[in-house]
Amino acid sequence: MTLTESGIILNRTGERIISADSHVSISQEQVKANLDPKFHPDYDKAQQAFAARVAANMSSAQVNADAMKRNPHAAFTRPGYHTASDRLADMDTDGVDIEVIYSEVSAFRYIGDMERGAAEATRAFNDVLTQFASADPRRLVVSYQIPIHDIDAAIAEVHRVASMGAKSLQIPVFPTELGQPDYFHDRYAPLWSAVQESGLPMCCHIGINTNLDELTRRDPTPQKGIMVTMVALSTAEALGMWILTGTLEKFPDLKLVFVEPGIGWIAHYLDLIDDMVVRQGYVYDNLSELPSFYFRRNMWTTFVDEPRSIEALRYDVGVDNILWSTDFPHPVTSWPDSQDLIERAFTDIPHEEKRKMVCDNAIKVWNL
Repeated sequence: MTLTESGIILNRTGERIISADSHVSISQEQVKANLDPKFHPDYDKAQQAFAARVAANMSSAQVNADAMKRNPHAAFTRPGYHTASDRLADMDTDGVDIEVIYSEVSAFRYIGDMERGAAEATRAFNDVLTQFASADPRRLVVSYQIPIHDIDAAIAEVHRVASMGAKSLQIPVFPTELGQPDYFHDRYAPLWSAVQESGLPMCCHIGINTNLDELTRRDPTPQKGIMVTMVALSTAEALGMWILTGTLEKFPDLKLVFVEPGIGWIAHYLDLIDDMVVRQGYVYDNLSELPSFYFRRNMWTTFVDEPRSIEALRYDVGVDNILWSTDFPHPVTSWPDSQDLIERAFTDIPHEEKRKMVCDNAIKVWNL
């Protein structure tokens, strides 16, 4: 590891590495410490009701959580999962300069159910993320969660965190899971306008997908491997809702990052949605370009270790649309061997293209 005069961390080969997907574990008590006590009963009731729903329904959320507990990575037990100073030390060990960080708690899944104090709880939750990042805001880029149940409150929170110097927003991948319309609905137009004006990317992190709960119940494999492999692929639904509905035609400056779906399958998906227009006769009156155009202009996707996809499909997905990540501290994480993994995965990739995927694309997306 080398430290430049401007404070940038370079790896052992003198390159700058940015992880587009890492995680922090925060507690409900941390959130409540920032929330007026008069709202604590409402917060507890909403959070506990959500936890009970997950536990009772044999949901994909519970299965994913259980799988990580059964197959933990050593990073799960490190203080850096919770504490910023320790995280920075772990990043130094890994040769990573910056991490874009997502909370393990998806607050937007239950805050909208609060009878009182939802807006206040959103601010309290995001303030915990600010406190974590305060150890080094340049290196710890937290993704502020934006609940979508109240559009006016969502817009206010976008403005608030933007005024605090935010670099990243996070929204649910599938709004229908929260009882809200899909993202092409007119109710979101003021929010998309506000986000577009802010210049901040919206990150959609895969994980819980309650639409797969029925498959979870049918899956006979011990660790629900059929369902787990479908989680990333189901991101195609979200891509289609943004692209084929014309939403990105209306809001051409939105930046959308899909976190953890991988990249190999996306090449096929982009070929398919273009072929539907070019060869199969599908008509999308709300699009002025081929569907794949909007992916390459407005969307990015992350991966950890897909050397064959990088070698064979990077042009089909778009070298400018691919973001590398460590996914610290999940079982798939490359920590503490990220430098070795990158060297192996990018062996035959031109240096300029490698640099885009491990650094420069992230700088562009998050305005770093």
